[in-house]
Amino acid sequence: QVQLVESGGGLVQAGDSLRLSCAASGRTNRWYNMGWFRQAPGKERDFVAAIGLSGTSTNYADSVKGRFTISRDNAKMTVYLQMNSLKPEDTAVYYCAARSAAVPGTTPREYDYWGQGTQVTVSS
Repeated sequence: QVQLVESGGGLVQAGDSLRLSCAASGRTNRWYNMGWFRQAPGKERDFVAAIGLSGTSTNYADSVKGRFTISRDNAKMTVYLQMNSLKPEDTAVYYCAARSAAVPGTTPREYDYWGQGTQVTVSS
């Protein structure tokens, strides 16, 4: 079992930056591919970014490429999402997820464990 706790969300203005953190406990996160998803009110949960076991393999949604960066620190059992140049359309609840399969996934159903989410609100 893996427990995931997100933090770092908040209310910011367009163009600002935020860094989200996802702290894992239980079985070490070094053995899991990790992802970030987001869900706006009334919409489906969408893929944002994913990172492989070693941290060298990453994948991003087109909507965040060049603005967001996913990283991990296996020693600290933490995954990060650095979000720059934030836009109002980035407003959502952001979720961290862990996947025990061999490669990172891009759909919610591919992930085994989820955090409770952290709200990000970007005002125009």
